[in-house]
Amino acid sequence: MKKIIVTALVLALTQFVKAQTDSSENLLDDVVVTATKSPKKMSETGKVIKVITKDQIERSGSKDLAQILNEQVGITINSATSNPGKDKSLYLLGATDKYTLILLDGIPLNEPAGVGGSFDLRLLSLDNVERIEILQGSQSTLYGSNAVAGVVNIISKKPDTKKPQLNGLLTYGSYNSIKGNANISQKAKLLEYNLNYTYYNTDGISEAKDTTGKAGFDKDGFTQHALQGIIGINITDKFKLSPYFRYTHFKGGYDADAFMDAPNTYISSLVNTGLNGNYNYKNGSLHFNYGYDFTKRDYRSSYAFQSSGKFNHAEAYVNQTFSRHIQMVAGLNYQSYRIKDVDSTNSIISPYISFFLHSNNGFNLELGGRYNHHNQYGDNLTYSFNPSYLINNTVKIFANVTSGFRAPSISELFGPYGANPRLKPEKSNTQEAGAQTFFIDKKLAVTVNGFNRYINDVIIYGANGYENLNRQHDYGVQAEVNYNNKNLQLSASYAYITGKLTDKTSGKDTSYFNLVRRPKNAVKLFAGYNITPSLYVSTTLQVTGKRTDNYFDPETFLSSQVDLNAYTLWGAYIQYSFLKKHLNVFVDIKNIANTTNYYEVYGYAVQGTTVNAGLRFKL
Repeated sequence: MKKIIVTALVLALTQFVKAQTDSSENLLDDVVVTATKSPKKMSETGKVIKVITKDQIERSGSKDLAQILNEQVGITINSATSNPGKDKSLYLLGATDKYTLILLDGIPLNEPAGVGGSFDLRLLSLDNVERIEILQGSQSTLYGSNAVAGVVNIISKKPDTKKPQLNGLLTYGSYNSIKGNANISQKAKLLEYNLNYTYYNTDGISEAKDTTGKAGFDKDGFTQHALQGIIGINITDKFKLSPYFRYTHFKGGYDADAFMDAPNTYISSLVNTGLNGNYNYKNGSLHFNYGYDFTKRDYRSSYAFQSSGKFNHAEAYVNQTFSRHIQMVAGLNYQSYRIKDVDSTNSIISPYISFFLHSNNGFNLELGGRYNHHNQYGDNLTYSFNPSYLINNTVKIFANVTSGFRAPSISELFGPYGANPRLKPEKSNTQEAGAQTFFIDKKLAVTVNGFNRYINDVIIYGANGYENLNRQHDYGVQAEVNYNNKNLQLSASYAYITGKLTDKTSGKDTSYFNLVRRPKNAVKLFAGYNITPSLYVSTTLQVTGKRTDNYFDPETFLSSQVDLNAYTLWGAYIQYSFLKKHLNVFVDIKNIANTTNYYEVYGYAVQGTTVNAGLRFKL
């Protein structure tokens, strides 16, 4: 039945867009940078990549980063539609967030004090973002540790006018939610800059589930401040330096457990600073960057806890064009990790190289390798083999055979709880294959692909602390239809993802399904239309299938697995532009879903509907 529904959606959408003749964006020629660390058309890369554009972000209404990512095929973010202060767990192609690498302008973000070094999405404001590129599948050859399931590259706003330009946003909505954003930028010949500040505050909803409806649980609010400053210095027409500084601080309330209210507070902050640089020469370019993250966590409850961590990243790489048929990316990367009260620093140094071969008949091949030296566990290698073939400029078929890894985090190696300095890296092998077809002047794209991924030496927390014991096997298929022209944007996607863990802790290999909180089936629909040049409307629909979760009963101290019902979320957005599009007034409506704290028992339950109104201006 599910296959019939998806097929009908695809056929209906195809027939509908055949009536559209307005010329617009060519999906085949959309340029991406994350796939190969150099600008490439979608037609030239065989990797599965999704782009969230500037227009999509500006028309996201009151959504935050987690919510807009949650709308993409293959991604589930637990608690995306709950309280803004609720922790956000990103699952890409079924893998937990420690297997997805978050980049900011191509530079990795990391929280050494976090679980597995995964990054907290609440520390990033969508108001500072120009564009997002989501690269699925193992990318450790180009990006190193943690890029096992994929990479999310968040690209900051850039100046685009010669005169100073002021942009702003002000919204107000349900639960006394208010957001203000101000951005000033300028792009001159020698100097360019972009300064951005965001304030967001909401009363929120209760994280704990009130089963009686009479307990009077208090709301768990959220307050965020985010500041970003980026400067571009054009030393010559070929040499550019871009120092940057970002600071984010948020405070959010959370409850004691699934059904118990509490006045707990979580405070977190990020200092992110560094430098991007590039030098262009006749047949290539040299790129270098440095990034520093300092993150702090402060849990204020009956189980109070504080932690902080420092992450350093330095990289230099070259894009070299030997001929129109052969290109190369080669570089050297260094990273170090340190957490408070631990007298040790982890480091990885990694040289890598990747060749891109392009033929005249539509065949493309990317082939690369990476050597990693870790100061604690030693050495490991990764590779990538990615052929693709474009037939008649209409059908692209592709395959990926890759390996990846996640280095044990410094908290797993030397932290205060269950540390094991003898841990090995988690290693993955992934196979992917698919096809993408383009119709109607390349405005309509249909993509179908599947993946099969094994992760060996999975790090678990057992009776003896952290150990390399288990094996994870995930696989799935997904299909997506996208159509874009000047006035109409449509998309429909379906994903089936499942997996099992081979548990070796008992001395016997026992396999069982373990993708808790992740649906096997998910359908996501979007439609947007410019009714007039000034009036735009859109709607979204997300159908999340049944899931399972682990429930720990705080009274009996027993664990059990529970089934979670499927649910559907709907949203709508209306925008009216006037005064030569310098002012946009918008209203967005969406379902919200309450999640319980920590144990996630019963998962999502649709809580109600929020309405937000806002004004976006450009001076």
